[in-house]
Amino acid sequence: MSVHVAQFDSFKITDDRQRIDFLRVHGWLASSYWAKDIPTWQLRSSIENSSLVAGVYHPEFGQCAFARVVTDFARFAYLMDVFVAPDNRSQGLGKQIVRFLLDHPRMSDIDSWALATQDAHGLYEALGFAREPNPERWMVKRRQHL
Repeated sequence: MSVHVAQFDSFKITDDRQRIDFLRVHGWLASSYWAKDIPTWQLRSSIENSSLVAGVYHPEFGQCAFARVVTDFARFAYLMDVFVAPDNRSQGLGKQIVRFLLDHPRMSDIDSWALATQDAHGLYEALGFAREPNPERWMVKRRQHL
């Protein structure tokens, strides 16, 4: 499978899993509200088993953003773990990494995308996402932690 790359100003966006700075991504996500204190083994497994991952890189500063997708590559995709490093926010990197994943050649057949966010509705709405019009149809099952 070939690596897909896009350029945004001086940043490079790629789906090359080998470029992921795992320790940096773990630090980001372990401090996030949605993956607080995630164990390294769990994050490593989620990255390795995700359908598609993307990173944004700067030649001087290294990895600046991360996102991943779980999908069947045919009908449905779930966008997850979108994170831009605090020092790199307000530069459009969040929109660029999400757009990279939405426009990725392997995602061209996706009919329905989903995501969950607590505080970035505007970012996703600008990219065509909308609040679920029928939330009463959706259900979730969560593992109860001891």
